[in-house]
Amino acid sequence: MATRIEEDDDDVPALSAQTLAALREFIAEQRDREKEGTGEEGEVALVTEDWRLSQFWYDRNTAETLVEEIRFLSDCSQPPSPSPSVACISCPTLYAYLKKIEPDIPAQILEFDKRFGQYGEDYIFYDYNLPEELPLALKHSFKIIVADPPYLSKECLEKVTKTISFLAKPQDSRLLLLTGEVQKERALELLNARPCGFRPQHSNKLGNEFLLYTNYNPQGRLGGWEPTL
Repeated sequence: MATRIEEDDDDVPALSAQTLAALREFIAEQRDREKEGTGEEGEVALVTEDWRLSQFWYDRNTAETLVEEIRFLSDCSQPPSPSPSVACISCPTLYAYLKKIEPDIPAQILEFDKRFGQYGEDYIFYDYNLPEELPLALKHSFKIIVADPPYLSKECLEKVTKTISFLAKPQDSRLLLLTGEVQKERALELLNARPCGFRPQHSNKLGNEFLLYTNYNPQGRLGGWEPTL
């Protein structure tokens, strides 16, 4: 999931009548697409984006690029772990593509939207406001974490950082963080994550510049780390 709302700590933004009309039209189009079963060959079927939850799914190239990186990291991970190796925090697009392309890579999806309960035991209800209210069995269980914080605010990233610390193995864990450019300094400060050259895209175009950050140098993959000034 990707949220394009930059939260104000004091005010909830009001939607204009024109915006509401556009959203209704968008939802209707999404429902029509679901009924018709349209989509390019190889695309993964997903539930309709819920604008009330600020959901915007990655496009196919972005999802497949992330899966390719996860596969590389998983292949390099030694020794193999019997516990879940990939945590997908608020990024159901990635989880769906990962399970289709690499079904043997164990993964879990942490998501507020309970529609994703369709994934059975792989689904964990997650509210970023309660960053560590998760099954104790998941603590320090993941070598690979992909996170897409639901809001572009400092408070949200700080709470998601607590979740990442809860889930990550104490040593040698790898983080892929998808969030806005406005979070660049915070991502470095909180997670030691730097932006890569690869630019994530979404099926529906967004107004905010989105970046992919990692806490490790991907070298020639993902466009590498952007040079620091």
